[in-house]
Amino acid sequence: MNGQRKVSVHNVYHKPQISLNHFWDINERSNLSTAAYVSIGNGYGFSGQGVNRYDWYGSSDGIPNTTYRNIDGTFNYGGIYEDNVANNDISGSLMAMSKSVNQHRWYGLLSTYTTNLTDEIDFYAGADLRYYKGVHTNVLNDLYGGTYFIDPTTRAQLTDQSYATRKLNVGDVVYRDYDGFVMSQGVFMQTEYNKDALSTFVSLSGSNTSYWRYDRFYYDEEEAKSETINFLGYSAKGGANYNLTDNHNVFANIGVISRAPFFSGGAFLQSTTSNITNPNAVNEKAFSMELGYGFVSTYLSANLNVYRTLWSDKTMVRAVDTNSPDSRVANLEGVNALHQGVELDFVAKPLKGLEITGMVSLGDWVWQDDVKGYVYNREGQPMTSTNEVASGIGAEDHQMMEIKIGGIKVGNSAQTTAALGAKYELLKGLRVSVDGNYYGRNYSYYNISSIGSSFSDVAFDQPWMIPDAVVFDVGLSYRFKLGGFDASLFGNINNVLDAEYISDATDGTPLPGNPDWTAAAVFYGFGRTYSTTLKIKF
Repeated sequence: MNGQRKVSVHNVYHKPQISLNHFWDINERSNLSTAAYVSIGNGYGFSGQGVNRYDWYGSSDGIPNTTYRNIDGTFNYGGIYEDNVANNDISGSLMAMSKSVNQHRWYGLLSTYTTNLTDEIDFYAGADLRYYKGVHTNVLNDLYGGTYFIDPTTRAQLTDQSYATRKLNVGDVVYRDYDGFVMSQGVFMQTEYNKDALSTFVSLSGSNTSYWRYDRFYYDEEEAKSETINFLGYSAKGGANYNLTDNHNVFANIGVISRAPFFSGGAFLQSTTSNITNPNAVNEKAFSMELGYGFVSTYLSANLNVYRTLWSDKTMVRAVDTNSPDSRVANLEGVNALHQGVELDFVAKPLKGLEITGMVSLGDWVWQDDVKGYVYNREGQPMTSTNEVASGIGAEDHQMMEIKIGGIKVGNSAQTTAALGAKYELLKGLRVSVDGNYYGRNYSYYNISSIGSSFSDVAFDQPWMIPDAVVFDVGLSYRFKLGGFDASLFGNINNVLDAEYISDATDGTPLPGNPDWTAAAVFYGFGRTYSTTLKIKF
């Protein structure tokens, strides 16, 4: 191939923590491998609880929350203690802290068969079985001066409503206590053909994904298990590379993917608090095409490609005030985005020890169509515009809202990027590097979830475009021997010129108006930072 690009796609799987492998030689051209794996994980973070649990949030859409914050941004725990003590004889702690416990149990079996059908044709096929259980609960661990806590979370499904006045202490469960289950079965196959200047591949896969949940907090035991819902998925991909000469090649790829919607915000309307499944959940889909040209020589290698990817039926469920008994969700349908553009990358080696790299990417990423969605309550019942139960799903009185985003740019992803870098070996083992990165046409994000408590139609303006940014980094590395071992010492200075730039932004005026910097909530990029690393290879 003389360094040319060879088209090949391989299935990628999570690396198991425990793996048992067995190999059987079918014949000289074939083998069958099977791997069984188990992954067990336990961990937790901290999640604030309270009469208004959002008072724990540092900010909302970039706007600082100052309810229990000092002027320097740190938590005012003294204020929390004072309010809890003052309210203790009335209704206990207003603010409390809980451990957000998350555990997973993952079991799987992967079997792959490979064979050489001929000297030019390789064939792969296999099966992939997986079972996953995630345990999610919150346990009180600090009452901050109070002697008890009453969980304000609404649990209307329970027969016993005494929870509303139950005095909870450290160690008691609050907010959530459920198990999420995912089970999948998949098969795949791929054929590769390589002869002379031509390389091609075709791959196919199919799968079934099952979801269900078991809720010990919001449901009585006889209703704790949800229904099981299944989604059939598939993928089909193909590609080819042809070497025109020893230095020039052309390549093309095309593929389609249909995958199950996510467990949260897709298969379930409110996966943390409800067993109600999404009645209109469909697979997310992507159709992608790529065409490119490559060049390889002793001093220069480069790739130029154009791409077009259509994302269809992206999962998007939006909720308002999920802790309220009147909370509702909009199940948005037909969320489609088109990503297309052209990319160029190269590596040049004009002198011994000098390597120059560069890239340019010009993209056009837009939401294609306006979006519509039916409105449901937290029990999964269809709702009318007057917040009453509708006569049926999709009925004339079932409220549907529309979000007009057709033609709006995808936010918080720079659609024009460029980079130029150089590495030079000053002495044997000592290398210095300089890299410059440019970010342009980065539109601010607009929060589709801020659709208002009325779920009325929303029309978005083109979001504010974040100012362009250029950031330079420098690095120094030295490779040496340390007591017979290979060692490497790295030093890096990121944003060496201490440029002030905005990395992300949320448009503050998604509705028709004047979207500009005065209304945007922004996050600034890091200033000048330093890092050092020592690596020793044993």
